[in-house]
Amino acid sequence: MTTVVVSCKGQIQLPAALRRRLGLGSGTQLELLEEGDGLRLRVVRAEPSVDLTGLAGLVTAPSRGVPRRLEDFDPATLTARKRA
Repeated sequence: MTTVVVSCKGQIQLPAALRRRLGLGSGTQLELLEEGDGLRLRVVRAEPSVDLTGLAGLVTAPSRGVPRRLEDFDPATLTARKRA
């Protein structure tokens, strides 16, 4: 068991071997949990960011009949539907 001392500023220093083993670097966030008989430190790990551009085209909509072109639409009928 490792013992640490609280400084006059309220800081503790974790041993280097422990920091290396847990992968704790400068700026690592630790969560402090108060338990019945003491305190527990838990490393807060950030979720890695995911690049979603690689997922483009993975899901496609089901086909519903014959594909239509812009030329298939009559502008007059489209505006008449909006008025109705």
